[in-house]
Parts: sequence; C-alpha cells; structure tokens
Amino acid sequence: MRTVILLFVAGLCALNVTSLKICAFNVQSFGESKANNKKVMGILLKILSRCDLCLIQEVRDARGEAVQTLIKNLNRFDKSNSYSYVESERLGRKTYKEQYVYIYRNNVLKVKEHYQYPQLEGQGTKETDIFSREPFIIHFHSPTTLVKDFVLIGQHTCPKTAMKEIDELYTVFKRIYKKLKTDNVMILGDLNAGCNYITIKGWTAVRLRSDPKFRWLIGDEQDTTVREKTHCAYDRIVVHGREIISSVVPGSAQPFNFKEKFHLTEEEALEVSDHFPVEVDLKFLQHKVLLLLFYFFNEQRNFVKKIFGTSFFFFFFLAYKSRPLSSCFRFN
Repeated sequence: MRTVILLFVAGLCALNVTSLKICAFNVQSFGESKANNKKVMGILLKILSRCDLCLIQEVRDARGEAVQTLIKNLNRFDKSNSYSYVESERLGRKTYKEQYVYIYRNNVLKVKEHYQYPQLEGQGTKETDIFSREPFIIHFHSPTTLVKDFVLIGQHTCPKTAMKEIDELYTVFKRIYKKLKTDNVMILGDLNAGCNYITIKGWTAVRLRSDPKFRWLIGDEQDTTVREKTHCAYDRIVVHGREIISSVVPGSAQPFNFKEKFHLTEEEALEVSDHFPVEVDLKFLQHKVLLLLFYFFNEQRNFVKKIFGTSFFFFFFLAYKSRPLSSCFRFN
C-alpha cells in the first residue's frame, strides 16, 4: 500500500494539474515573417505551451496563414493537449490593422460566446470611438476551476490615449455585466499602463483604477519589457468578481521572463517580442484533480492491476468516499 500511495503522489506531481494558467502576450507584429522563422517559432511554442489560455496581441496576419501555422505547430509541439483559437476582426482606425487571438486548450476550456465590443450595443456609438482597437471579449466555461464561468476582455491600447482607453474599459465592464449577468471578469493585455503614458494625477480619474472592486494583479513596480534600459509595467491583468478573485493562486500573477528562462541574449529575445507575457493561475477544484488522475490511471488499469493488484483502485475509492459521486462527476 505504501508503494501505491507513493505512485499516487508521484502521479499528481507528474501531471501538474493544480491550476489553470491564463496569459497575455503582445507578440509584436506577429505575421508570416515570424511564423516562418524556426528559431522564433520554437521559442513561441515553449511560451504558449505553458498556458491553458493565452491572449496574443499585435497579430498582423492579413492572409490569416500565420496564426493557422502557429496553432498547427503548437498542437504538434504539445501532444498532451489540444489547442484551438478564436480571433477578432482586423482592427485599427486607418491602414494599420491588428487582431486579438485567444489560444486555448479545448480539452480544458469551452468557449460559450465571444464579441467584438461595438456589437454589444450596436455600431456608431460615441464610446467605441475612444478605442483605437476595440476590446475583444470572450466568455469561457471552465469545469475544473473554482470559478466555473468567467469573461476575458482583451485590450491593446494606443500609447497616446492609454489612460482614456483604460478608463473606458470600466464602461465596457458595466455593459458586459448587464448583458452576461456575471461579474467574474478579467481584463488583460498591453494596456500601456506605465512610464510616460501614465501620470500619477491622471490615475485618480481612471475609474478602473480608483474602484477598489478591481484588483490589479500586475503591479506598477513590475517590468513587462524585454529591453534592459526600460522598466515599465505596460502589460496588466485586472480582475473583478468575488469568485475569480478568490480563485487566484497567491503570488502567481507576474511577467514571464522568457529571456532569462531560455537563456537568450537581449537581441535574441527581441526577435520574439519587446514585451514579456504576463500570467496568472486560477485554482483547480481538489476533487477534479483527483478525477483527472483517476482517468489517467484507469487508461492504464491493466498494467496497474498487474503490478499492484486491485489495491490501487481501492485506495482511490477511499480518496473519494467523503464526496458524493454526483459532485465528483458533474462537469456542467
């Protein structure tokens, strides 16, 4: 029995299924050039495969082939998961256009609906003119986390109007709450919320900043830029709602320094992007972790029985006995 328990604990560690990682990454002019660069693509795959869900920004892929190539390579790179994506319209006031793209593990998350912001209230409203690139909104169902349903608002602000756009995200939140009846919302992306684009005096007038119900998980002291000569918290993650706030793993919200992690020079890192991704983890339900592990061992049940007999499955029953079967197997 001792060996079985050790195997069980080792399985939990090996699967590393304790949280859901959400990321936001300004990939800086992602298009065919980067998609066809094997070295850059290799680093991007390492970064994205760390995330269960990632908003990538500054996608400049007019033909729509670069994103398809990225997802195809990501599914080849990480065969233990299955990745899908949802992309926005091409956005921009003039000839310069960008897209938002949500990349997610479809074996972990389910998309309920998604919106291009002006469509929430109709075209031509004055409020939508504030944004250079209107927010892209997506509603997810997450069966394994403490918070079951949450909404993401992806935003890449224009540096010159960053404070005005950040303030207007408060209005976006209010309209989403009215429409979807949920306040479990995460606002994420390159908000240009640092250095010369922000003033201390101006912050006091930003509703998203002054309302204490919004938690800014990436602090002002953080550095989300790749260049050594800069230290700016441009990229942010902001959450609202009791359930999603209580689901955040303490200390998990931070920039991911891929330059340091993958031992790159600054020049090599800048080929990928001039931004670091930002990320946060949401807690898994404890019994869902056990259930995922059970599925894993059940697939190998003949081997487990041969080596350990039926005692392993008896131990798993003991682990579940304090919970009703309905709570263990209900995913909706």
